[in-house]
Amino acid sequence: MTVPYTRLGRTGLKVSRLCLGTMNFGPQTREADSFAIMDKALELGINFFDTANVYGWKLGEGVTEQIVGRWLAQGGRRENIVLATKVYGRMGEGPNDQRLSAYHIRRAVEDSLRRLKTDHIDLYQMHHVDRETPLEEIWQAFEQLVQQGKVLYVGSSNFAGWQLAHAQGLASARHFLGLVSEQSLYNLAERAIELEVIPAARALGIGIIPWSPLARGALAGDIHAKSGRRGSELTQKFIEKHLDRIERYEAYSAELGEKPADLALAWLLHNPAVTAPIIGPRTLEQLEGSLRALEIELTPETLKTLDEIWPGPGGEAPEAYAW
Repeated sequence: MTVPYTRLGRTGLKVSRLCLGTMNFGPQTREADSFAIMDKALELGINFFDTANVYGWKLGEGVTEQIVGRWLAQGGRRENIVLATKVYGRMGEGPNDQRLSAYHIRRAVEDSLRRLKTDHIDLYQMHHVDRETPLEEIWQAFEQLVQQGKVLYVGSSNFAGWQLAHAQGLASARHFLGLVSEQSLYNLAERAIELEVIPAARALGIGIIPWSPLARGALAGDIHAKSGRRGSELTQKFIEKHLDRIERYEAYSAELGEKPADLALAWLLHNPAVTAPIIGPRTLEQLEGSLRALEIELTPETLKTLDEIWPGPGGEAPEAYAW
């Protein structure tokens, strides 16, 4: 099947309903296999690729961006994808080699462009809130990048609802488009953003891009497997804490005749606030398997059962807690 497309937030830009996350490229997936995954994703119609300058986890090297850049350098690919990367994390030993000062943003974007072997970034995302840098400074830096043609759209990641509203209000006052997307932790088991972030994003025309849609592998099925991120201490603690719910969820998935991972992705795709969950395949098989989620239709009964297994915060604020 061919992956469908949707608009990124309130923009006219069309992106695939699944976003290819590249965080595994380098640390867990060899370059040749990473190239094969990106080739296949493009063939399937996935045009939304997400990375970050810190991925690869070697200080200042941008390992994953370099892999994506070498893939793009083969030609015939750059204009067929919407390329997203991020800025904030530490990229050097100096005091200004991280966060969102205008100084760091200017240096970080040039480094990312060089590693990615491109002259522009389609979606440049703030990887985290910077509580030390004034938003006026941040917006001025991004405005300059847009004017220079080095960045087309700006997004955020890990912002609270009020921070989205604050940032967008200042952008509007500067007659700047501002935020078009918010990349948030969101999955069946971790639904806190339903309180404030999703309502704010919906009101402001900001598309939600869920990261960790499978709860770091805990919702991927076979909870006893130790491969990939499921083998991490964080995921193992999560599984131990939610073992009863995970077992119920896996049993219900089997009852529906679906894989737990596919059902988890389908649940996210069912939410109109969601633009595209980020899938992070380590293999071609995992990539191709993700497409099943696009075909699953969730009935009201299925949604009710999933809410019973994985209850959310009770709706949107303030109704969820005020009355």
